[in-house]
Amino acid sequence: MSKALLALEDGTTVAGKGLGKPGISTGELVFTTTFTGYEESLTDPSYKGQNLMFTYPLIGNYGFHYRSAQSESIQAEGVVVREACKSPSHRDSKISLDNYLRENGSRGIAGIDSRALTVKIREQGTVKSAIAVGNHSKQEVIEAAINQPAITEMDLIPEVTTQNLKILEGPGPRLGVIDTGTKKNILSNLSNKGFELVLFPYQTDISKIKEYQLDGLFFTNGPGDPKKTDHAQKIVKHFLGKIPIFGICFGAQIISLALGGDTYKLKFGHRGANQPVLNQETGIVGITAQNHGFAISEESLGNTPLMVTETNAIDGTVEAIESRTHNTFAVQYHPEGSPGPKDKESWFFEKVAQLTMASNAKKN
Repeated sequence: MSKALLALEDGTTVAGKGLGKPGISTGELVFTTTFTGYEESLTDPSYKGQNLMFTYPLIGNYGFHYRSAQSESIQAEGVVVREACKSPSHRDSKISLDNYLRENGSRGIAGIDSRALTVKIREQGTVKSAIAVGNHSKQEVIEAAINQPAITEMDLIPEVTTQNLKILEGPGPRLGVIDTGTKKNILSNLSNKGFELVLFPYQTDISKIKEYQLDGLFFTNGPGDPKKTDHAQKIVKHFLGKIPIFGICFGAQIISLALGGDTYKLKFGHRGANQPVLNQETGIVGITAQNHGFAISEESLGNTPLMVTETNAIDGTVEAIESRTHNTFAVQYHPEGSPGPKDKESWFFEKVAQLTMASNAKKN
């Protein structure tokens, strides 16, 4: 392994061993507490613009077999780990973490105390960072961390949305999916419910969307600040009350903003597979997978048609919103989160199917 350096915007530097392709990757440094699922995490478009740090000390131990990838390539700008396994052990493994990063033109740093850095982020909040692999001066890497734009200033959706409209055939109702960086497992779960899916590039004109005579509309996960989604919010406003509207994570934030709510940046976000969510009506707690750095302001929903139906049992943040008069429903967590918990998976996608079919029956 070549030498590597991680630098933070406050001037902190940590030396380690390089992974992947030589060069510098800049991004907001965030951490995830998942023990498994590094294949899914690294290829999740929601991590665009971020350097992803794993708190679990050994990453890459079961290798990569490509089937679990949530997009066509690595989306995180870089990866930070305590130890990168050189010799993965799994019957389906095709490639190691180091070689997978090289294959995708990405990079990372190993051999550092990722848990100590996590404590720093929890106390200080997320910070801009740079990962340098190869021969780079300390000052060069620090300046790269400092001089990059904040994630709130970046429009990342064009980098992760599909470039071409796609139709995934199915026997059931036609559901339009506005792609702000969707994970493959969201589409798989929707397809398993029988939907015919029309996957729209983010900037698709409303007139084009209307041509497909949709039975419902779905807003996906995605990277960056939800306040950069003016076009998606216009789509919500146009179709609100005409067809059911649903969302996951970034999609829930888009819907909230479109209906008059507000969002804000969390200190260090929710990223992991162990977040407890409390249902406000039943009192039942479910364990969820999460990956978001922004949250919906509950106070801002007072003058909107949205009601909060679930909250985070740890910090009380909004986890689900609903407008029953508009057949609109969205969650902040990831019910499709594989290999995370399955508590909410069947419930969420079954509710999407039921609301869409009920609305379609009334229309016909």
